[in-house]
Amino acid sequence: MKLSAELGAFMARLGHEFANPELLIRALTHGSISSATRPDNQRLEFLGDRVLGLVIAETLLSEDKSAAEGVLAPRFNALVRKETCAAVARDIDLGAVLKLGKSEMVSGGRRKEALLGDAMEAVIAAVYLDGGIEAARGLILRFWSARVTNVEDDARDPKTALQELLQSRGQTPPKYDIINRDGPDHAPQFTIEARAESGQSAQAVAGSKRQAEQAAAKALLERLEHD
Repeated sequence: MKLSAELGAFMARLGHEFANPELLIRALTHGSISSATRPDNQRLEFLGDRVLGLVIAETLLSEDKSAAEGVLAPRFNALVRKETCAAVARDIDLGAVLKLGKSEMVSGGRRKEALLGDAMEAVIAAVYLDGGIEAARGLILRFWSARVTNVEDDARDPKTALQELLQSRGQTPPKYDIINRDGPDHAPQFTIEARAESGQSAQAVAGSKRQAEQAAAKALLERLEHD
């Protein structure tokens, strides 16, 4: 099967030459353009999430042989979460080769966090099915190794960490409010405020409500920890 020059260049960026290129095409096919003869990448995403988890878990155990589970778990969560997968996808310009329906293209699907993260997991699965676990491990370590080295010891999800801190102080969970929404539909910018029961608050701006909530939670957490 002959690939387009664009897909060939993407395969070179991945560092894996597919024996079965149809696996790569399926990994890059979003549900908005799928059909009976063109399956989407959801099943591959499911598998890729598990392959990524296995490789990252093995790597963390190997890198720090004395770390307790309570230290390893937040590191693991930080490395396999959707935002990290999307960041890797952006590093290799995966969005440029995503196969999307017209509605998703118009709404900025090539830049959406969820779509990029899902497609990255699907690509991992495609490499695993095409070349086995060693090929998948090589791919993951190639793009995650620096992140493994630099992951913070306490890499908890900011929203979870904030809630735990407030509860330890006898307060109710924080509230998140949309303060503003700017920009066109295909590239919105959300301003979110995270507010504690005590009245302390912090705001953040991001391209999705989830990202903005996480950033606002992180800002408020840092403020509370230094008060």
